[in-house]
Amino acid sequence: MTGRPGRTGKSGSQAGAGDLLELVRSGRAVTRGALQQATGLSRATVGQRLDRLFRAGWLREGAGGRVDSPLGGRPSITLEFDDSHAVVLAADLDTRHARAAVLTLTGEILAEQAGALMVEDGPDAVLGELGHWFADLLTKAGHHAGEVCGIGLAVPGPVDSETGRVVQPPIMPGWDGYDIRGRLSRALTDHSGAPAVPVLVDNDANLMAYGEQRTGHPDCRAFVLVKVSTGIGAGVVVDGSVYRGVDGGAGDIGHIRVGADALCRCGSYGCLAAVASGGAVARRLAASGVPAASGSDVRELLAAGHPEAAALAREAGRQVGDVLATVVTLLNPGVLMIAGDLAGTPFLTGVRELLYQRALPRSTAHLDVVTSRLGDRAGLIGAGALVVEHLYAPDRAEQRLSEMGV
Repeated sequence: MTGRPGRTGKSGSQAGAGDLLELVRSGRAVTRGALQQATGLSRATVGQRLDRLFRAGWLREGAGGRVDSPLGGRPSITLEFDDSHAVVLAADLDTRHARAAVLTLTGEILAEQAGALMVEDGPDAVLGELGHWFADLLTKAGHHAGEVCGIGLAVPGPVDSETGRVVQPPIMPGWDGYDIRGRLSRALTDHSGAPAVPVLVDNDANLMAYGEQRTGHPDCRAFVLVKVSTGIGAGVVVDGSVYRGVDGGAGDIGHIRVGADALCRCGSYGCLAAVASGGAVARRLAASGVPAASGSDVRELLAAGHPEAAALAREAGRQVGDVLATVVTLLNPGVLMIAGDLAGTPFLTGVRELLYQRALPRSTAHLDVVTSRLGDRAGLIGAGALVVEHLYAPDRAEQRLSEMGV
């Protein structure tokens, strides 16, 4: 997990230790001389501010040895972010199962667990169980609760990023307005004795998009990921940041009306999710006598080469592709990624058929339509990255250093 692209926006005496850390983490300046050049700070001031980062355990001398200094003179020792001083906990909730992990600050998964966890059981039960998972995973990873610096959680519903609360989620009964941050922090404390840590919550498609863009497409300025599982949602990353809209509702394309008469779980008729999601395909398969109750069941049928499942997935892809023609025309992304239970050849073929037919050639001339690279781990990687970027952003880093007495 490297820092976001771009400049610090500060120079001279305004550039603090947090700004220097951002420059090192992003790879834009990895020697003392390069930091002087990037900020305009004196050699002594750079040394003082780096000393704070070394004492906090956030920075170390790089294993790469010395490189030429941009200021001339002797080669300089490289600097790098020390990812060993803390760990991050992350979880990705779907409607019927969940995945959780312990990650390093640079995104390496140290321990992982996946299993059945029904979101309809309600937030108290689900978050309490996640706290138990986290405690077990810390033990498995060989880390203790005091090393946890934060928790990231992906959920299948719209989230107000300011409060971390889910807002009117169509497929998460009982979660609307619930204090997820407080409950998950208490759950970890109850099961592991960990002190309270920051908890960041976001929509699953947002965090999948964030994880995929950062790891596989860091130079893509406009990136769209569409997750098609029990429901349908999209995550948008523009210039390295998740675009959430005014109150977290951006990307909720599953509830665009497509003219059908199917009843959606949101209570409306004709939503895209009601006719083209994994849940919708499962219902059509079940009606024809094929055992399927969810998007994950459809995924297994597709993996086994089931012909009817493949035909319905392709048809669903065409319906989604029709909507994505508008999305692509509006956002002009460089990458459109298909993820989730239906993300396979039949569905992708259907998407491409309608997308390229309906969208203007200008909108698709530089577009790559691809499938997920991180697979089931995309949400975990994105959730972990969200925590790290929050905690080590320049202003927040300065605040934390002061709280640590460094």
